[in-house]
Amino acid sequence: MIQGNPMLRQDELGLLSTHGLKYHYSPVPHATVFPDQSVLFTYKDVDKTCECFAKVSPKDAETYRGFVKMSQQILQMFMPGLYSPPPPLGELVAMLDRSDEGRLMLDYMNRDCLDLVNQLYENDKIKIHLLRLVSENLQCPDELGTGMGVLLMPGIIHTYGVSQPIGGSGKLTEALVRCIESHGGQVRCNAEVAKITTSGGRADGVILSDGEAIKARDAVIGAIHPHVVRKFVDGVPEPVLKRAERATLAPFSIMVSHYDLKENAKFHAGEEIGYATMLEFMASDRLSDMLDDFDGLRRGRITERRLCAGGDESIGDKTRVPAGAGMFHGITFAPYKLADGRHWDDVKEEIGDLSLAHYRQFVSNLTSDNIVARKIVSPLDLERSSPNSMMRGDLHGVAPYFYQSAGHRPTPDLGQYTVPGVERLYLAGPFQHPGGGVYGAGRATAIRMFEQLGMDFGAVSGGARQDTGVPATMRANGAGGARAGMVLRGAADEELMHVESLERVGDELVIKGKSFGTMPMEARLDGPSARAGLKMLGLGKLAFLASLPFRGGNKNGDKQ
Repeated sequence: MIQGNPMLRQDELGLLSTHGLKYHYSPVPHATVFPDQSVLFTYKDVDKTCECFAKVSPKDAETYRGFVKMSQQILQMFMPGLYSPPPPLGELVAMLDRSDEGRLMLDYMNRDCLDLVNQLYENDKIKIHLLRLVSENLQCPDELGTGMGVLLMPGIIHTYGVSQPIGGSGKLTEALVRCIESHGGQVRCNAEVAKITTSGGRADGVILSDGEAIKARDAVIGAIHPHVVRKFVDGVPEPVLKRAERATLAPFSIMVSHYDLKENAKFHAGEEIGYATMLEFMASDRLSDMLDDFDGLRRGRITERRLCAGGDESIGDKTRVPAGAGMFHGITFAPYKLADGRHWDDVKEEIGDLSLAHYRQFVSNLTSDNIVARKIVSPLDLERSSPNSMMRGDLHGVAPYFYQSAGHRPTPDLGQYTVPGVERLYLAGPFQHPGGGVYGAGRATAIRMFEQLGMDFGAVSGGARQDTGVPATMRANGAGGARAGMVLRGAADEELMHVESLERVGDELVIKGKSFGTMPMEARLDGPSARAGLKMLGLGKLAFLASLPFRGGNKNGDKQ
C-alpha cells in the first residue's frame, strides 16, 4: 500500500534518491492455487488478468474488467486521504453522501465482502480468489463493515502494483534509520519504554525499563495500542481510556512458518506462481468450505482444512538468500486463543507440522533433505514480540470495521493521532488511520504534529529544514479562536474547506487549506483553468464576485 504514498512517489524523505531504498515489483501481485493445481492469477496487467479469469468464467472476467475501471476511478478520490489525517467519521459520511460515487463507497463500507462478491460474480474459484485477497487484512469474508477492500484492492493492484523492498522488508526500516541519522537523529534499539512522563498536562519525555529518563524538547511520538494507553501515560480522562480499551481486535491471527532451503521452492503448478507476491494455497475450491473454515477460526478452532498463504520471495529477489539457496515462508490463519484449552507454546510445532503437510501438496521440494532450518511463530509469539502494538496477535492493531475507520480509528478520541488530556503526545501505528500493512502511515502523524508545532509540512517535505529552535504551538498562534482565512461552505452551512493561504508558485496559484477542518488539502490553478473559470462566470457573475467582499454573510442560502 505504500506505493501510493507521496513519501515515496515524491521521495519526500530521500529514501529512494539518497538512503538506498529500492523496490522489486512482481508482474504477479496475487495468485491462488487450488487442490487440483489450477491457478488464478491477478497480474498488474488488467487484460492478462481477465484472460486468466475467462478460462473459468468469461462472464466474471468481463465483470471484473468493468469493476477494475470503477475501482480505479474511486481510488483517485480515496487514495490521498490514506496518507493524511482523516476527517471525523460523521463528516466523512456527510461528504460521501453528496455524490453517486460517494454513496457507492458508503454502501461498500457498510456491507461485508461476501455479500458484494456474491452479487458480482458467479464462479466459486473467482469468488475465493478475491475474498482471500481481502482476508489478508485479518477479516472474515462475512464481517459487516469490511467491504471497502473488495472495492479498492483491484484498483490499487492494477494502478500501483505490489512491491517489496529489495533485500527484505527490513530495508525500509534501515533506510528510515539512515534518514533520521543524516539529520542528526539517533536510533536506539533494545531500549524499552516503560512510561511517558508529563508536566503541566504535556508529554515531556520517557522513562525506560532500566530506569533511564530521556527528556523530549518538543514532543513524544508513540506506537501505543489503545488497550495500553492507561499503562503508559497519566492524565488521560477516564471515559477516553474506557473507550480505548473497548476497541475491537481482529477475530483471528496468524501462525508464521519460516524455512531456510538449500534451493528455491519448486511448485507443482509451475514456475510462474513462484513470482506471486501474495500466494494463496487453498484446501478446497468450494466457497462453502472456505466459509466453514473461517467460522471455525472465529470460534478458536484449528480446522482440518488449512487457510494458508506463503511463497519464496528469493525467486524474484536473489539478494534475500545466499547464492543458490532458497527460502519459504508460510502464513496460516489461526486463532489467538485455542478453543480446546491448549496453550500455543505446547502445540505450535505440532500445528506447524499440519501446515507443512498442507504446503507439501503444492511445493515439491519442501522436503527434509532441502530444509536447512525452520522456525514457527505463533499468534502468542507475535504479541510477545510487540506487546504494545500486536495485542492478541492482531498484526493490524484493531479490526478494520467501518465503525473503526477514518477519524474513528481506533476511537473517536484517538483518531487524530493525539491523546486528550496530554498535549504534545502523538500516536502512530497500525491501529491508527489508515490501518494495518505497510502504508508509510507515519506521514499522517507527522502532518498533525507539524500543524500543532506551527511548522509547514509542505515546505519540510519539499526539502526546507525547520529544525532550529523550539516551534511555537498552535495555542501561541491563536488556535481555538476565530480562524483567519477563507471558508467554503455547503448547502447546510457546514464547512467544506478552510482556505488558509493563496500563494503564487511559478505560473500557478496554489490554494492550501483543510477539508472538514482536518484533512489537509492543496489545489493548484493554472492559466488554462483560470480562463475556463472566467468564461463560466461571465460578466454578470464577475461583477458580483467583485462586490462580494463588501456583502454580509448569507446564512440562509437565498439566491441573489
